[in-house]
Amino acid sequence: MLRSLARHSTGLLSSFSRVPLRTSRFAISRPFSAAAAPPATEGKTVKFEIYRYNEETTAKPYSQTYEIPLKECGPMVLDALIKIKNEVDPTLTFRCSCREGICGSCAMNISGTNTLACINKITDAAAQGGGAVKIFPLPHMPVIKDLVPDMTHFFEQYNSVRPWLELSPEDAANRTKETLQSHEDRLRLDGLYECILCACCSTSCPSYWWSEGGDGNYLGPAVLLQAYRWVSDSRDAKKDERLAQLNQDRLKLFKCHTILNCSKTCPKGLNPGLAVQNLKILTADRNAKTQAAPMVSNH
Repeated sequence: MLRSLARHSTGLLSSFSRVPLRTSRFAISRPFSAAAAPPATEGKTVKFEIYRYNEETTAKPYSQTYEIPLKECGPMVLDALIKIKNEVDPTLTFRCSCREGICGSCAMNISGTNTLACINKITDAAAQGGGAVKIFPLPHMPVIKDLVPDMTHFFEQYNSVRPWLELSPEDAANRTKETLQSHEDRLRLDGLYECILCACCSTSCPSYWWSEGGDGNYLGPAVLLQAYRWVSDSRDAKKDERLAQLNQDRLKLFKCHTILNCSKTCPKGLNPGLAVQNLKILTADRNAKTQAAPMVSNH
């Protein structure tokens, strides 16, 4: 039953295109050079409504508004945040690093969408926000300060799927031998290895939100995509063990309700929803084979 449902979900997911695209995180505590200003829209000023919170000085979070002339700022939302930090309010805190959509550090909710500030245009965010750019930290995560969420639990879950290559004892013992894979096997990893662990997908997932309480074992789409990446790697010798680990607590995987917010919001154009459904199929197949295995008697 689970296997047939997973296959049906996979058919639905095929409409979500997967575009293969080619991690240091810190809160800014010093001026950061802003990008060169774009061709100016003379006189155009954009309002930025930014979530502010500091548990040491503020009892409750609040929204603070800044007005930034576009002609004095680079084109991306991160450029505006850096300008505010450098020139207007040095207490504003956020994460950033690469400014190229590679590190995932500047993930936040911008005008209602989880995305990366460094690749989100101010003009697009303002249009989506009804004229103002509204910026919040990633939803349903504890906030350390302002736009900086506490991702400790997220990375603990990531570590739990053992995100590294596990070789057979023979390959591990022969350190002079390169572990090869065919071109076809390598292509199976496209759309998986490009994940930058920004957590945009997991924090857009209602099933992940609902797992904040006592049933917080659901791993979420980002971690499950990473789990599928290693299950799919032909060089890894622990595929069955990895699937068994996911099946130890069924909430880790099967709490996914195929809502697909994850695939809609991924700033890298990946399809974590499809990866989760493929994991369900593999796990269901393994369970069916295990149950069908003959009993061995000692008598």
